[in-house]
Amino acid sequence: MGVDIGTSAIKVVELSREGKGVKLENYGEISSQILLERPFRKVERNSILLSDQDIARAINAIFNKAKIHTREAFFSIPDFSSFFTFMELPPMAQEEINSAVQFEARRHIPLPLSEVTLDWIIINGNQKQAGGPPKLKILLVAVPHEVINQYQNIANLSQIRLASLEAEVFGLVRSLVKDKKGIVGLVDMGAQSTTFSIVDQGLINATHSFDISGNELTKVLSNSLDIGYNEAEVLKKKHGIASPDKSVGGIISPLLDLLARDIEKISQHFYQVEGKKIERIIFAGGGALLPGLIQYLSGLFQRPVSIANPFEGIIYPKVLEENLKTMGPSYAVAIGVALRGFEKK
Repeated sequence: MGVDIGTSAIKVVELSREGKGVKLENYGEISSQILLERPFRKVERNSILLSDQDIARAINAIFNKAKIHTREAFFSIPDFSSFFTFMELPPMAQEEINSAVQFEARRHIPLPLSEVTLDWIIINGNQKQAGGPPKLKILLVAVPHEVINQYQNIANLSQIRLASLEAEVFGLVRSLVKDKKGIVGLVDMGAQSTTFSIVDQGLINATHSFDISGNELTKVLSNSLDIGYNEAEVLKKKHGIASPDKSVGGIISPLLDLLARDIEKISQHFYQVEGKKIERIIFAGGGALLPGLIQYLSGLFQRPVSIANPFEGIIYPKVLEENLKTMGPSYAVAIGVALRGFEKK
């Protein structure tokens, strides 16, 4: 089971092994507007604030509605509540890398190491340096103990065995770049922020965050039309970027143009440093469901643009196909962390 606690909704996906494939057993979600009068979480100084009792109540409501029986789950951690950094090390023996990472982490993590849990992977074991020897490129992730403790408490209150915690971006990569080939740009448009990650042969090579998000689009629309936030949210979801209602698309398109330019700048920098071009871009997250978004952005990028379909390759009843394609972008993280369970079997 994969559990994704978003700002405005919680998604749960239950998967099982069927032969050599993976089968969708159950899925469900609940919106914070349905259960509560406030978001499930909010961002404040890069930390995550959760009402543990409310989150557990929401998860149990999904279990009851979807009739989910699995009690072992992988939870995703929002990218803004963990620290990502890339660092380089000189060539060394495998057994020396762990100590070197621990030592170098002190220079990169803005919290005492006693207050965080570290994880790391080697991105490139032969990083070329101009005029110098090869380097090891390391992706370092640090999660505050406070965040881990909160998720453990939520799992306990929900009567779930917490199998593991994982940053959202790793779940996205697992569900959307299954062939681990080529260079892909993943754009996760969430309610609070948008994250752009460059995935090279299945490994994250770079990741950047932007303030342009689903909530930001709604706020701009609300202010421009002098209407309430909820009314603006309804208009945004109904008309989107390419619709007969030009006022809505005309207001939000400058923000999308800015996002596209920032993504192109990062892509160009990646090409200049690595000598590699991003071959395609995939949009995920609730913001990717904005009507007309992919068609609009296809005209701005110099490469193919598509909407995430994390259910691709997963076994499910044919009758669900259209519905799953529609909701796919918002379920990419939950599916990705659930798939991690099969890597351990």
